[in-house]
Amino acid sequence: MKSTRWDHRLGVRADDRNLVGHAGVVLLRRIADKTGLTTALARALPQGTGPGWRDRGEALVMLACAIMLGATNVLEAEQLQHHWRRLFPRPISDSTLRRALEAIDGPAAARVERVRAAIRRVVWTMLALRPGGFPWISVCGRELAGWYVLDLDATIVTCSSRKEGAAGTFKGSYGHHPLGAWVANTRECAAMLLRCGNAAANDVADHKSVLAAALRQLPLPIWSKLLIRIDGAAFSHALLEHLQALTTSRRRVRWVTGWAINTADERAIALLPEQVWTCALRQDGQVHEIKGPDGEWLSYQVAELTGVRDLTGWPEGMRLIVRRVNPRAGMRRS
Repeated sequence: MKSTRWDHRLGVRADDRNLVGHAGVVLLRRIADKTGLTTALARALPQGTGPGWRDRGEALVMLACAIMLGATNVLEAEQLQHHWRRLFPRPISDSTLRRALEAIDGPAAARVERVRAAIRRVVWTMLALRPGGFPWISVCGRELAGWYVLDLDATIVTCSSRKEGAAGTFKGSYGHHPLGAWVANTRECAAMLLRCGNAAANDVADHKSVLAAALRQLPLPIWSKLLIRIDGAAFSHALLEHLQALTTSRRRVRWVTGWAINTADERAIALLPEQVWTCALRQDGQVHEIKGPDGEWLSYQVAELTGVRDLTGWPEGMRLIVRRVNPRAGMRRS
């Protein structure tokens, strides 16, 4: 019998017959094929010859689909492929998946990075051409049209065995502590730096490395506007000065980071008059409230501290915004 592609005569119906769980992974694999990612990965990775040789680009895409289905290792990835035979007509063995991953050395990883950037440019062009246009995010109920938003944050990946790089984390768990960058507009991961579990959350070199990798992935147009958001891990002269220097004649960069409050900040906050405080807003524009211990709603308030706090030595033009909430008896620190 003549072989056909896995999605030959694929159909989707909105009824209650022949229900299939995790149907979204079908679209995930189709997107990889339709955008050219599967073919481009195959060209970027080392290839072999001989009977039974499997396409390594297809192997990576199928591995990603298996991970979306819940696989936590290559053996489970193989088992899930056998379980979902309609999605994976020719399952790839765990040994083949291991060899495909081991083939990604430094030069191959660089080629994969360039492939990801090229395919992302194609996808972003499709998004811009759709009726709704490119997805812009809203802050405090206001749409930031034309702004590309990049979020950097570290995350904890726990594990129960002594895997490579696993160590105790600052949160008391055990595992890994990768640092990643996500595009808020499209909710996609642009870059990820794998780190040991005991890696520092505020490592300046790691943040610069992830930021540089993320910028290589973003198909930003000329005269683009980029907003970078980082939590308190960015509280350092070196990193803030680096963010400040990212603005060029062809790219406008603004940033929002956390700030570690010290005694000088507390003294400056105490000097703020009561009338400068105003209600804080959530990202959707609604008033930011929290339910108190007695069931009453308490509003967060914000004020600008820029003109009160001495910012000598910090990047020029930096502004400080502080937030407070009136704690009741049950919310105060003991």
